[in-house]
Amino acid sequence: MLTNGDRRRGSGLGAAAVGVAALGVGEAIAATRGGSLIDTLARAVIDVMPVPVVEATVAMSGEHDKAVTRLGIGAGALAATVGLGALPERLRTPAAAAFGAGAAALGTRLPTRSTSTVAGAVAAAGVLAAGLRRRPRGMLGVLAWAATGAGMFAAANTLQHDLDRKHDNDIRRVGPMGALGVVPEDGLEDEPGLSPLVTAARRMYVADVNLRPPRIDPIHWRLSVTGKVAHPLRLSLADLAEDAVEFDAVMVCVHNRPGECRAGNGRWYGVPLAGLLKHVIPEAGATRLVTKAVDGYTISLPVEPLRSGEWPGYVVIGMNGEPLTPAHGFPARVFVPGLYGQYTGVKWLSELELTDDSHVDYWWRRGWPAGPLWVTPQARIDVTAPGRTAAGTTTIAGVAWAPPHGVEAVEVRVGEGDWRPVDLGTELAPAAWRRWRVTVELPPGEHTVQARAISRSGEVQQGRHRTPFPTGPSGFHTVTVQV
Repeated sequence: MLTNGDRRRGSGLGAAAVGVAALGVGEAIAATRGGSLIDTLARAVIDVMPVPVVEATVAMSGEHDKAVTRLGIGAGALAATVGLGALPERLRTPAAAAFGAGAAALGTRLPTRSTSTVAGAVAAAGVLAAGLRRRPRGMLGVLAWAATGAGMFAAANTLQHDLDRKHDNDIRRVGPMGALGVVPEDGLEDEPGLSPLVTAARRMYVADVNLRPPRIDPIHWRLSVTGKVAHPLRLSLADLAEDAVEFDAVMVCVHNRPGECRAGNGRWYGVPLAGLLKHVIPEAGATRLVTKAVDGYTISLPVEPLRSGEWPGYVVIGMNGEPLTPAHGFPARVFVPGLYGQYTGVKWLSELELTDDSHVDYWWRRGWPAGPLWVTPQARIDVTAPGRTAAGTTTIAGVAWAPPHGVEAVEVRVGEGDWRPVDLGTELAPAAWRRWRVTVELPPGEHTVQARAISRSGEVQQGRHRTPFPTGPSGFHTVTVQV
């Protein structure tokens, strides 16, 4: 005989299964036009999430933050479904309708605007109301609803992948962007395990508030330069490519703690902002350059240092000889070498607007300083291995960066010993990272090794630990070596 506890557990399982089916149906319908119900809900949560919660999520999930966010939203939606199932029967349908209305309203917001997402939200609400009105009976009923939802999620995933493949084909037809296939060298190519001098696009870190990149048609895309200017512009990718130059620079996330990999060195292809600003002729009141993404997200920069060339900024359209990938901002992004990624300019660029100081950026409203924040010198240890030329030695190698001035020196120390210099690879450019290597003699036992970078401007990497919020991380990368 079933107890009340058994009935409650069965009722909860049934409601959860209905929730899986409802979300799956909503996701599949949204995916027909590239939308996503879960991503829409996630972006809405991200936009209101307190900074401490954001920082904790990034710290715990690292490079998997998007997947963790999706799982969290899915789990939260299922928990809410179980809660709806516990309501009196007369309230379940109105509650499901309220969920659908709320999700549909979010589907009209600019960051994730999609008619298919609105349709998916309405369909999900209908499935939810029907399922909660007639609960799944027995374990077979629960499994049937859950299997339906799983099938719908699989269909949605297939639709998204098909759209991604089509978009990738459109991008490939754009053709090369820069010196395709040119591989630079710095003299340290023979060190196994050392980070490549130029980071492949698939290895470059990705950090943004979007759960998936927008798909932008390269044929119809145009960059608008508007606002307080004498000569507004509308530029195609081909127009930008005519004035693009290649440059090497490291890009660093403001959340890159010592030793982490939220940094990568690219060979970029872009149009200098100084040239664009010279052409449009900013008006006297134009003090901020607002970089706008296709979804309305903004990052702004002061006009004068960009105009004078004091800050060498670019509208980037290529990376490592190819067009930008969708994850890295295709068709264009703004990049000012030396600024943390959160401050350097938007991906999926649609507009450059020159305006006054009244503009407020997305992250300023969230509590981050108006900035901009500059990358501080940092060294990372990639390799601690037995020396290959002499027994009893240990090879320590890694990368260091100090944009925009460049790395003057890298030093390592063992335990509390003195700092000792290392051999530096040939410098690609001051704004790029620089590889380094040193061989040391270590007695048997356990040893702590640290590394620090020194900028050509004289700035020495700080050893005091500091969290990323609100001015960027600091501290030495520390590894333990067992000899």
